[in-house]
Amino acid sequence: MIELLIANADGSVLWQPAVEEGIEWSTKRRGSPGSLTCKVLKDEALQFTEGSAIRLKEDGKEIFFGWIFTHSNSKTSPIVEIKAYDQLRYLKNKDTYVYEGKKASEFIKMVADDFSLQCGDLEDTGYVIPSRVEDNATLFDMIENALDLTLTNTKNMFVMYDDFGKITLKSLEHMKVGDAASGQFLLIDADTAQSYDYSASIDDNTYNRIKLSYSNEAGGTREIYITQSQENINTWGVLQYYDTLKKGENGQAKADAMLQLYNKKTRKLTVKNVLGDNRVRAGSMVVISLQVDDVKLSNYMLVEECKHTWKESEHWMDLKLRGGDFDA
Repeated sequence: MIELLIANADGSVLWQPAVEEGIEWSTKRRGSPGSLTCKVLKDEALQFTEGSAIRLKEDGKEIFFGWIFTHSNSKTSPIVEIKAYDQLRYLKNKDTYVYEGKKASEFIKMVADDFSLQCGDLEDTGYVIPSRVEDNATLFDMIENALDLTLTNTKNMFVMYDDFGKITLKSLEHMKVGDAASGQFLLIDADTAQSYDYSASIDDNTYNRIKLSYSNEAGGTREIYITQSQENINTWGVLQYYDTLKKGENGQAKADAMLQLYNKKTRKLTVKNVLGDNRVRAGSMVVISLQVDDVKLSNYMLVEECKHTWKESEHWMDLKLRGGDFDA
């Protein structure tokens, strides 16, 4: 059972509007807030506006909490279309930060406090970032940079998301969908997914040579860090990634980590019309068992993007996946 509630401007009154089937809840793992789109029947008693709170539950399970950013209707239609975002929408704000000696988890908490955002469980990311200057960047970009530095130096990936009104940070190990105690985890196979789209390419985000440079102003020199895969250069030709380093970054460690990440084909997999499970969101780890083209999948994969749709008393989801040789 779906329950959608909308508040008035000051949150003192809640309404349960008549909802047209076709509610969509979408999440992306990086750089984007969760969004909710729905259509409700016009009602003079329904007095909401931009900034009004909205929440969605399914069978009592908390799914989405956010604020209406857009609503639209027409004279000839009895329907009002609504688009809302969760708390991560406010990480699109830009600012400048200079910090040192902080973990990514501590930086997230600092940013949240500065912008009056609510935090839930922020898992300790471990790695202490020596120093960092973020100038005129979005809060999303700053946080992703901190998490990328953590990944480079620890090989541990962390996922940030909004959990019904609280910013949450977890490692991939804690994003598996299922019950660790019983060993029962969500399985997606040919019986639960109606279709899929698959492609393989070396044309996008594939690099077999990484070249990074750092301008050492104190010494008046330029330091160069290069790592490459001669085997794949012989096969594909030189596909070079070049970038500059900021103070405090470990050039060789970053180059080695990037080669490990990008020295492979980009395989993209999207499974469509999967039986819906409201535990799944971008950042989740799900077990995939599918024969996809020339690849037999039977392992955990990371959900890069997830769209849930509730329609005609049914619940479906589309998942963009990565893992192993796959990249979303």
